[in-house]
Amino acid sequence: MEITRLQPAGLVVSPAFSHVAVVPAGATTIYVGGQNGVDDTGAVVSDDVAEQSVRTIDNVSTALEAAGASLADVVQWTVLIAQDADLGAAYGAIAPRLAGSDKPPLVTAARVAGLGVPGALIEVSAIAAVLPT
Repeated sequence: MEITRLQPAGLVVSPAFSHVAVVPAGATTIYVGGQNGVDDTGAVVSDDVAEQSVRTIDNVSTALEAAGASLADVVQWTVLIAQDADLGAAYGAIAPRLAGSDKPPLVTAARVAGLGVPGALIEVSAIAAVLPT
């Protein structure tokens, strides 16, 4: 039993993302709501998008671990980046942790006018699946 990630013919092939994921019956699905680059008190860790991005993925990782999963179990990422933030710096800081393996997860990314947390430059949510052992 495995999660199948597909890059169908006719769609762009990318080492950074897949287009389709099929999660088999019996897997546990875990949803992580939007996380920002904040510390455990809710304070934004920096005004630097790269630093916020790293902390954001650390926060997603913490949430996944609480549910018995890891970053490697992520099937789909949603990444929102403030329109004035340096996209290259944000992705440069987190891309290796998003991509995973030779069969990368699905990724949706968008530039947004602003985020719910004042001072936040990035917000990331994730859907993970853990196969039964």
